[in-house]
Amino acid sequence: MITYQDFENVNIRVGTIISAEDFPEAKIPAFKLKIDFGPEIGMKTSSAQITKHYKKEDLVGKQVVCVVNFPPKRVGPFISGVLTLGVDDENGDVILLMPTQKVPNGGKMY
Repeated sequence: MITYQDFENVNIRVGTIISAEDFPEAKIPAFKLKIDFGPEIGMKTSSAQITKHYKKEDLVGKQVVCVVNFPPKRVGPFISGVLTLGVDDENGDVILLMPTQKVPNGGKMY
């Protein structure tokens, strides 16, 4: 069990995907995402293993939910600055967590 204080320490925000590129160096198929979190947080990058359900051209403009206060993580030659959140489907392939309506970039999850 964690405390509510522990949960409050995780900074979960909404951002809009600005670009999605192939990531051929990744061990598990992934895209390199550039995500806009608005003026307070700015642009961040993320490696996301979401190639089973999404095409990179369809991701641009979509809003996603991300943890923005983990330390950057090196994924091969790429630095992933945020953790893009998703849930496994019945086959273990990731389905992104997304708002059901458009919200301001940088919006905080409570």
